[in-house]
Amino acid sequence: MKTDVVVIGGGPAGLAAALKASERVEVMLLERGEELGGILPQCIHHGFGNFIFQKMLTGPEYAQHYVDLVKQSSIDVRTETMVLSLDGNCRIMATNPREGLVEIEAKAVVLAMGCRERTRNQILLPGTRPAGIYTAGTAQRLINMDGLMPGKRVVILGSGDVGLIMARRFTLEGAEVEGVYELMPFPGGLTRNVVQCLHDYDIPLHLSHTVVDIRGQRRLEGVVVARVDESFTPVAGTERFIPCDCLILAVGLIPENELTRGCGIEMDGRTGGPVVDECMETSVSGIFACGNVVHVHDVVDDVSLSAERAGMCAARHAEGNGEKVRRNIPLLPGENVRYVVPQRLSGAESMPITLYLRVMDAAENVNITVSSGGALIVEKKERVVRPPEMVKVELPAESVKNIAGEVRVDVRK
Repeated sequence: MKTDVVVIGGGPAGLAAALKASERVEVMLLERGEELGGILPQCIHHGFGNFIFQKMLTGPEYAQHYVDLVKQSSIDVRTETMVLSLDGNCRIMATNPREGLVEIEAKAVVLAMGCRERTRNQILLPGTRPAGIYTAGTAQRLINMDGLMPGKRVVILGSGDVGLIMARRFTLEGAEVEGVYELMPFPGGLTRNVVQCLHDYDIPLHLSHTVVDIRGQRRLEGVVVARVDESFTPVAGTERFIPCDCLILAVGLIPENELTRGCGIEMDGRTGGPVVDECMETSVSGIFACGNVVHVHDVVDDVSLSAERAGMCAARHAEGNGEKVRRNIPLLPGENVRYVVPQRLSGAESMPITLYLRVMDAAENVNITVSSGGALIVEKKERVVRPPEMVKVELPAESVKNIAGEVRVDVRK
């Protein structure tokens, strides 16, 4: 079968991209789950939609807004549809229980598969393998959607946002959260979540600590924690055994990019996602990416905004408006910048550009500069920057027109 644009993934990014593209062309939305919304239906806490809707929504409310719009649109939605392969010519092989194996030819594709959690194996956590060890997202689903309580005495490893939110959630359900243990010397989540989820509930946060052993046979009996030094090596003599029946892992998220790699798209080792330009187009013409597939965002509003851009540009490509001369200007991370997205500028569309970047080290009263060939393009001041919190810099459309050489982003005191 043929269509103009195929969006892979029915979470917040896929929904926003599909809606935007459907304003201009025919769109098919493929989702491997039974329902649309991605991870949002299990995120029952407030904090979604602050920027887009100017009000505090829960995850299900935020998702439902887009799901309702999709239902009212002409988008061809196919749930329970697993994409098996994608090639560089926008040909997709997928399968579902209704049609079996399906081959789809599109003029453009938007990748919106989201991200996944790191597991115990990926952080090489030692010890036995008893029941009672969960990723934070799994525990969230068990409590919020299945009505199941994973444990009553809880240790949380890692201070990512979902882990912080689950520390509060366990406490509200009557469990005892002994503490949150973070390998790094700073929290891994947003400041607002540290305050609202830990400080407000007197849950201790232990920085520069990690779990060095897991004990228990059939059921988790406890963990051993220890302080780590500057090289993240456990310090002998600081070990402490904590009895618990539940260990929650909140040790980071990874962009879901098996399909992306499979069709030869250039990847960025710093973000774990594809290299994109300001149109969210990847190195393979006609394939776009958005949301947490590109890099892990702090808030869902930014996911939706990047998806709308990807959907709009994918639709223009499908209409035949995507063959403009592209300049392929590198956009490079400079001083105290871990990564910046987009990674290149094409100049294919005249539009304002939002740069998303993360710093390597926390700093106060900094100047963020975007320059090319020694010429300043944009400068922005920030009172505080921290590695876990995304920084955004806006480039006006007119400032991009005359850029000829590589662009560099620096964060300096």
